[in-house]
Amino acid sequence: MTPSDASHSRWSDLDRPPLNVPALRRGLLRPDGLWSALDVVDATGSTNSDLAARATGLTEGTVLVAEEQTAGRGRLDRTWTAPARSGLFFSVYLTPGAVPVQRWGWLPLLTGVAVATGLARSAGVDTALKWPNDLLVTVGTQERKAGGILAERAGDGVVIGIGLNVSLREDELPAPTAASLALAGAVSTDRETLLRGVLRSLEQWYGKWRAADGDAAASGLQEAYAAGCATLGRTVRAQLPGDRTLTGEAVAIDGDGRLVLSAGDGLQEPVSAGDIVHLRGAAGGLT
Repeated sequence: MTPSDASHSRWSDLDRPPLNVPALRRGLLRPDGLWSALDVVDATGSTNSDLAARATGLTEGTVLVAEEQTAGRGRLDRTWTAPARSGLFFSVYLTPGAVPVQRWGWLPLLTGVAVATGLARSAGVDTALKWPNDLLVTVGTQERKAGGILAERAGDGVVIGIGLNVSLREDELPAPTAASLALAGAVSTDRETLLRGVLRSLEQWYGKWRAADGDAAASGLQEAYAAGCATLGRTVRAQLPGDRTLTGEAVAIDGDGRLVLSAGDGLQEPVSAGDIVHLRGAAGGLT
Protein backbone atom coordinates (compact mmCIF):
# COMPACT_ATOMS: atom_id res chain seq x y z
CA MET A 1 0.00 0.00 0.00
CA THR A 2 1.42 3.38 -0.97
CA PRO A 3 1.41 6.33 1.47
CA SER A 4 -1.34 7.89 -0.63
CA ASP A 5 -3.45 4.74 -0.38
CA ALA A 6 -2.88 4.58 3.36
CA SER A 7 -4.15 8.11 3.83
CA HIS A 8 -7.49 7.05 2.34
CA SER A 9 -7.76 3.73 4.18
CA ARG A 10 -10.84 3.11 6.31
CA TRP A 11 -8.37 2.69 9.18
CA SER A 12 -6.31 5.82 8.47
CA ASP A 13 -7.71 7.53 11.60
CA LEU A 14 -7.37 5.03 14.45
CA ASP A 15 -9.47 7.26 16.72
CA ARG A 16 -12.36 6.81 14.29
CA PRO A 17 -12.65 3.12 13.44
CA PRO A 18 -15.31 1.89 10.98
CA LEU A 19 -18.57 0.49 12.26
CA ASN A 20 -18.80 -3.26 12.82
CA VAL A 21 -21.82 -4.13 10.70
CA PRO A 22 -22.24 -7.79 11.76
CA ALA A 23 -22.14 -6.76 15.44
CA LEU A 24 -24.74 -4.03 14.88
CA ARG A 25 -27.04 -6.45 13.07
CA ARG A 26 -26.72 -9.03 15.84
CA GLY A 27 -27.59 -6.41 18.44
CA LEU A 28 -30.46 -4.69 16.66
CA LEU A 29 -32.21 -7.00 14.19
CA ARG A 30 -34.72 -9.26 15.95
CA PRO A 31 -37.68 -11.19 14.50
CA ASP A 32 -40.08 -9.42 16.87
CA GLY A 33 -38.39 -6.01 16.74
CA LEU A 34 -38.85 -2.88 14.66
CA TRP A 35 -35.50 -2.91 12.88
CA SER A 36 -35.63 -5.21 9.89
CA ALA A 37 -32.48 -4.38 7.88
CA LEU A 38 -29.29 -2.42 8.52
CA ASP A 39 -26.68 -1.46 5.96
CA VAL A 40 -23.58 0.72 6.24
CA VAL A 41 -21.99 2.44 3.23
CA ASP A 42 -18.58 4.06 3.19
CA ALA A 43 -19.90 7.30 1.70
CA THR A 44 -23.02 8.70 0.10
CA GLY A 45 -24.57 12.04 -0.70
CA SER A 46 -27.55 11.72 1.63
CA THR A 47 -28.94 8.67 3.42
CA ASN A 48 -32.38 10.32 3.36
CA SER A 49 -32.26 10.68 -0.42
CA ASP A 50 -31.04 7.10 -0.82
CA LEU A 51 -33.85 5.60 1.26
CA ALA A 52 -36.49 7.87 -0.28
CA ALA A 53 -35.46 6.71 -3.75
CA ARG A 54 -36.02 3.10 -2.66
CA ALA A 55 -39.15 3.73 -0.57
CA THR A 56 -41.53 1.76 -2.77
CA GLY A 57 -41.22 -1.79 -1.55
CA LEU A 58 -39.00 -0.98 1.44
CA THR A 59 -39.69 -2.89 4.65
CA GLU A 60 -40.50 -0.82 7.71
CA GLY A 61 -37.52 -0.60 10.01
CA THR A 62 -34.88 -0.37 7.26
CA VAL A 63 -31.80 1.51 8.52
CA LEU A 64 -29.11 3.03 6.29
CA VAL A 65 -25.91 4.37 7.86
CA ALA A 66 -23.12 6.28 6.10
CA GLU A 67 -19.56 6.48 7.41
CA GLU A 68 -19.36 9.76 5.51
CA GLN A 69 -22.17 11.90 4.13
CA THR A 70 -21.11 14.34 1.43
CA ALA A 71 -24.41 16.11 0.75
CA GLY A 72 -26.39 15.74 3.94
CA ARG A 73 -29.46 17.96 4.16
CA GLY A 74 -31.15 19.75 6.99
CA ARG A 75 -34.25 21.89 7.04
CA LEU A 76 -34.47 24.67 4.45
CA ASP A 77 -31.99 22.69 2.29
CA ARG A 78 -29.06 23.51 4.56
CA THR A 79 -26.04 21.26 4.06
CA TRP A 80 -24.52 18.97 6.67
CA THR A 81 -20.97 17.71 6.21
CA ALA A 82 -18.35 16.29 8.58
CA PRO A 83 -15.13 14.24 8.41
CA ALA A 84 -15.54 10.51 7.73
CA ARG A 85 -16.49 8.42 10.78
CA SER A 86 -16.65 11.53 13.00
CA GLY A 87 -20.35 11.19 13.66
CA LEU A 88 -23.52 9.21 13.15
CA PHE A 89 -25.25 9.86 9.84
CA PHE A 90 -28.22 7.57 9.26
CA SER A 91 -31.82 7.32 8.12
CA VAL A 92 -34.68 4.99 9.01
CA TYR A 93 -37.88 4.14 7.16
CA LEU A 94 -41.12 3.99 9.14
CA THR A 95 -44.67 3.22 8.02
CA PRO A 96 -47.05 4.31 10.79
CA GLY A 97 -49.91 2.45 9.12
CA ALA A 98 -53.15 2.93 11.03
CA VAL A 99 -51.95 6.12 12.75
CA PRO A 100 -53.91 9.04 11.24
CA VAL A 101 -51.72 10.91 8.75
CA GLN A 102 -52.40 14.22 10.49
CA ARG A 103 -50.49 12.88 13.50
CA TRP A 104 -47.38 11.92 11.50
CA GLY A 105 -46.04 15.41 12.08
CA TRP A 106 -45.05 14.22 15.55
CA LEU A 107 -42.43 11.84 14.11
CA PRO A 108 -39.49 14.30 14.00
CA LEU A 109 -40.32 15.44 17.54
CA LEU A 110 -40.59 11.80 18.66
CA THR A 111 -37.20 11.15 17.10
CA GLY A 112 -35.73 14.07 19.03
CA VAL A 113 -37.02 12.67 22.32
CA ALA A 114 -35.69 9.22 21.40
CA VAL A 115 -32.23 10.55 20.49
CA ALA A 116 -32.00 12.59 23.69
CA THR A 117 -33.10 9.60 25.80
CA GLY A 118 -30.71 7.25 24.03
CA LEU A 119 -27.74 9.61 24.37
CA ALA A 120 -28.40 10.20 28.06
CA ARG A 121 -28.07 6.45 28.60
CA SER A 122 -25.22 5.65 26.21
CA ALA A 123 -23.12 8.84 26.25
CA GLY A 124 -24.02 10.44 29.55
CA VAL A 125 -24.78 13.70 27.74
CA ASP A 126 -27.74 15.95 28.47
CA THR A 127 -29.19 16.73 25.04
CA ALA A 128 -31.77 19.49 24.74
CA LEU A 129 -34.27 19.87 21.90
CA LYS A 130 -34.65 23.08 19.94
CA TRP A 131 -38.01 23.08 18.19
CA PRO A 132 -38.56 21.57 15.74
CA ASN A 133 -35.51 19.47 14.91
CA ASP A 134 -32.18 20.55 16.43
CA LEU A 135 -30.18 18.64 19.04
CA LEU A 136 -28.32 20.90 21.48
CA VAL A 137 -25.53 20.19 23.97
CA THR A 138 -23.68 22.45 26.39
CA VAL A 139 -19.98 23.16 25.90
CA GLY A 140 -18.67 25.23 28.79
CA THR A 141 -21.45 27.76 29.27
CA GLN A 142 -22.59 27.78 25.65
CA GLU A 143 -25.51 25.88 24.19
CA ARG A 144 -24.52 24.62 20.75
CA LYS A 145 -25.95 22.44 18.00
CA ALA A 146 -24.60 18.89 17.86
CA GLY A 147 -27.12 17.37 15.50
CA GLY A 148 -30.35 17.60 13.61
CA ILE A 149 -33.32 15.61 12.34
CA LEU A 150 -35.03 15.70 8.94
CA ALA A 151 -38.28 13.81 8.21
CA GLU A 152 -39.66 13.41 4.68
CA ARG A 153 -42.68 11.60 3.27
CA ALA A 154 -41.67 8.78 0.93
CA GLY A 155 -43.72 5.94 -0.50
CA ASP A 156 -46.22 4.76 2.09
CA GLY A 157 -44.18 6.06 5.00
CA VAL A 158 -41.63 8.50 6.30
CA VAL A 159 -37.86 8.63 6.01
CA ILE A 160 -36.25 10.14 9.10
CA GLY A 161 -32.64 11.25 8.91
CA ILE A 162 -30.42 11.90 11.90
CA GLY A 163 -27.05 13.63 11.82
CA LEU A 164 -25.02 13.75 15.01
CA ASN A 165 -21.50 15.06 15.59
CA VAL A 166 -19.69 12.58 17.81
CA SER A 167 -15.91 13.08 17.85
CA LEU A 168 -15.41 16.38 16.03
CA ARG A 169 -12.67 18.52 17.50
CA GLU A 170 -12.97 22.28 17.88
CA ASP A 171 -10.92 22.97 14.75
CA GLU A 172 -13.16 20.66 12.69
CA LEU A 173 -16.46 22.32 13.52
CA PRO A 174 -18.33 23.89 10.59
CA ALA A 175 -19.36 26.93 12.68
CA PRO A 176 -18.70 28.43 16.14
CA THR A 177 -22.25 27.52 17.13
CA ALA A 178 -21.68 23.81 16.38
CA ALA A 179 -20.50 21.16 18.82
CA SER A 180 -19.95 17.44 19.25
CA LEU A 181 -20.60 14.89 21.96
CA ALA A 182 -16.87 14.74 22.68
CA LEU A 183 -16.71 18.50 23.29
CA ALA A 184 -19.76 18.19 25.58
CA GLY A 185 -17.89 15.68 27.76
CA ALA A 186 -19.49 12.41 26.63
CA VAL A 187 -18.43 9.40 28.68
CA SER A 188 -18.43 7.35 25.47
CA THR A 189 -17.88 8.30 21.84
CA ASP A 190 -18.04 4.70 20.60
CA ARG A 191 -20.35 5.06 17.62
CA GLU A 192 -21.66 1.50 17.78
CA THR A 193 -22.72 1.95 21.40
CA LEU A 194 -24.36 5.27 20.57
CA LEU A 195 -26.16 3.96 17.48
CA ARG A 196 -27.54 0.96 19.35
CA GLY A 197 -28.69 3.23 22.18
CA VAL A 198 -30.45 5.68 19.87
CA LEU A 199 -32.15 3.01 17.73
CA ARG A 200 -33.36 1.06 20.77
CA SER A 201 -34.76 4.26 22.26
CA LEU A 202 -36.44 5.15 18.95
CA GLU A 203 -38.01 1.69 18.80
CA GLN A 204 -39.44 2.12 22.32
CA TRP A 205 -40.88 5.59 21.74
CA TYR A 206 -42.27 4.71 18.31
CA GLY A 207 -43.91 1.62 19.77
CA LYS A 208 -45.63 3.62 22.53
CA TRP A 209 -46.77 6.28 20.07
CA ARG A 210 -48.19 3.73 17.62
CA ALA A 211 -49.92 1.83 20.42
CA ALA A 212 -51.69 5.09 21.31
CA ASP A 213 -52.75 5.59 17.65
CA GLY A 214 -50.37 8.53 17.39
CA ASP A 215 -51.92 10.40 20.33
CA ALA A 216 -48.96 12.39 21.65
CA ALA A 217 -50.60 13.10 25.01
CA ALA A 218 -51.76 9.52 25.69
CA SER A 219 -48.35 8.08 24.76
CA GLY A 220 -46.47 10.50 27.01
CA LEU A 221 -44.66 11.99 24.02
CA GLN A 222 -46.08 15.51 24.31
CA GLU A 223 -45.05 15.77 27.97
CA ALA A 224 -41.60 14.29 27.32
CA TYR A 225 -40.91 16.65 24.43
CA ALA A 226 -41.98 19.70 26.44
CA ALA A 227 -39.76 18.61 29.35
CA GLY A 228 -36.71 18.39 27.10
CA CYS A 229 -37.43 21.37 24.85
CA ALA A 230 -34.90 24.19 25.23
CA THR A 231 -37.15 26.54 23.24
CA LEU A 232 -39.96 26.73 25.79
CA GLY A 233 -39.84 29.65 28.18
CA ARG A 234 -37.64 31.71 25.89
CA THR A 235 -38.20 34.75 23.74
CA VAL A 236 -37.80 33.59 20.14
CA ARG A 237 -38.07 34.92 16.64
CA ALA A 238 -39.89 32.74 14.13
CA GLN A 239 -39.19 33.26 10.44
CA LEU A 240 -42.40 31.96 8.90
CA PRO A 241 -43.33 30.99 5.35
CA GLY A 242 -44.11 34.00 3.18
CA ASP A 243 -41.33 36.11 4.73
CA ARG A 244 -43.43 36.76 7.82
CA THR A 245 -41.65 37.19 11.16
CA LEU A 246 -43.17 36.62 14.59
CA THR A 247 -41.46 37.38 17.90
CA GLY A 248 -42.77 36.20 21.25
CA GLU A 249 -42.33 33.88 24.19
CA ALA A 250 -42.51 30.16 23.45
CA VAL A 251 -45.09 28.97 25.96
CA ALA A 252 -46.20 25.47 24.90
CA ILE A 253 -46.14 22.57 22.47
CA ASP A 254 -49.74 21.91 21.46
CA GLY A 255 -51.42 18.61 20.64
CA ASP A 256 -50.37 18.85 17.01
CA GLY A 257 -46.70 19.38 17.85
CA ARG A 258 -46.83 23.09 17.03
CA LEU A 259 -44.88 25.70 18.96
CA VAL A 260 -47.20 28.18 20.65
CA LEU A 261 -45.88 31.75 20.84
CA SER A 262 -47.30 34.45 23.08
CA ALA A 263 -46.91 37.94 21.63
CA GLY A 264 -46.75 41.13 23.66
CA ASP A 265 -50.46 41.77 23.19
CA GLY A 266 -51.30 38.56 25.01
CA LEU A 267 -52.46 36.73 21.90
CA GLN A 268 -51.13 33.22 21.35
CA GLU A 269 -50.30 31.85 17.93
CA PRO A 270 -49.30 28.27 17.06
CA VAL A 271 -46.41 27.89 14.63
CA SER A 272 -46.31 24.70 12.54
CA ALA A 273 -43.24 25.49 10.44
CA GLY A 274 -40.51 28.08 10.55
CA ASP A 275 -36.92 28.90 11.37
CA ILE A 276 -36.60 29.59 15.11
CA VAL A 277 -33.95 31.80 16.74
CA HIS A 278 -33.58 31.80 20.53
CA LEU A 279 -33.26 35.47 21.50
CA ARG A 280 -33.11 35.40 25.30
CA GLY A 281 -33.00 32.94 28.13
CA ALA A 282 -30.21 30.73 26.77
CA ALA A 283 -26.71 30.43 28.14
CA GLY A 284 -24.30 31.74 25.58
CA GLY A 285 -26.69 34.12 23.82
CA LEU A 286 -28.44 33.67 20.48
CA THR A 287 -29.02 30.19 19.03
